[in-house]
Amino acid sequence: MKKVLVLCTGNSCRSQIAEGYLRHFADGNAQIYSAGIETHGVNPRAIKVMHERGIDISSHTSNNINEYMDIDFDFVITVCDNAKESCPYFPTKAKKFHYNFPDPAKATGTEDEIMGRFKMVSEMIKSYCFDFVQENLKDEVITS
Repeated sequence: MKKVLVLCTGNSCRSQIAEGYLRHFADGNAQIYSAGIETHGVNPRAIKVMHERGIDISSHTSNNINEYMDIDFDFVITVCDNAKESCPYFPTKAKKFHYNFPDPAKATGTEDEIMGRFKMVSEMIKSYCFDFVQENLKDEVITS
């Protein structure tokens, strides 16, 4: 079974959303992890936006990259430039991917405007994760 790590700065929004979508699309046929260079806790708005999409990430935890140094990942996906630049060396054969998604946690304005930003970024991550699973985990995932 393939192992995928999603890496972000604080493991609070983008990586948590990506972990949720990757788990959903892989449907138990891959091991999905997320971590941060730091840990900031899971953002309540990320939990809310994913709940609205039928994916429960409320039990996710914010993990530090150092917790996973002994896991031999097949794929490492960085979802922000800071994580890509700050990612520690991994003694692994992991294939690396990168996409710099906007940080919804930096959105300002009314609650509706902030949630609009979370929804927009969530849709971007959803599309990316769907394509990632189809292109890289297709041997693991049985499609109907």
